[in-house]
Amino acid sequence: MGNVIAVCMNKGGVGKTTLVTHLAAVLASGADPAKVLVVDIDPQGNAAVVFGRDPDRLERGSTADVLLRGTPLADITVPVSDHLDLAPASDELNGSEVQVLGQPGRYARPLHLLKEAVGRVKKEYDWILIDCPPSLGLLTANAVKAADGVLVPFVPEAFSVKGLQRVVQAIEGLRDEGSPSPRIVGVAATMVDSRSTLHGELLASARAYCAAQGFPMLETVIPRSIRYANAAAYEGRPAVWSDRSHPAVAPYFELTKEVLAHAVPKKRTAR
Repeated sequence: MGNVIAVCMNKGGVGKTTLVTHLAAVLASGADPAKVLVVDIDPQGNAAVVFGRDPDRLERGSTADVLLRGTPLADITVPVSDHLDLAPASDELNGSEVQVLGQPGRYARPLHLLKEAVGRVKKEYDWILIDCPPSLGLLTANAVKAADGVLVPFVPEAFSVKGLQRVVQAIEGLRDEGSPSPRIVGVAATMVDSRSTLHGELLASARAYCAAQGFPMLETVIPRSIRYANAAAYEGRPAVWSDRSHPAVAPYFELTKEVLAHAVPKKRTAR
């Protein structure tokens, strides 16, 4: 059964989609590639852009069809490579919260719509990565409920540690009684400027907070760089597939190893 990881943060501009797509691209490549599915439930649909797809021209539908109409994930999934599939998002998701919560008769379990859909395809994949919207609403709650673990991107900016605390509290509040899942498998520092004293101080504060809470802040940091956006815009592919030796890109390979070490259940062997 696939290991499901939701990547969420309650604000935009933190490199969340870059984190999801580049982790997926690393996992699905190399000498021993895993079978990976990226599930995008962010209405912006940027995961498709990273993989060279147009989110405004989706021939097979989107995750809005899955959540709002019960369409199977397999019916809207498109292949990106031999080992990587994408379930793309569309802007129709923008109205999903009002639609779902406004029709309790139709959506009896509004927080489990994605969990039920993901459960039907888990056996087909080694990893399922969910790209969440930059909020803590219905869509993110669905992702957290569907996940075995949650990965949180952290950008060292003003008030970012407080933002991290709010996300952690929200995730813990979604745990079902008697169930330890979803657990936080790690906090990943992204868009880091190693020359900035402020960034260094905020990273130290975040590490102290994570240690006090009992979950890891990953050692590998992802530097701020335009390389990821350029790869999506000009090449239609993740930078780890085209420029793996670039100093801003190479850390993703180490970060993926850390995610594997923390996310894989102890009785399983990481790839």
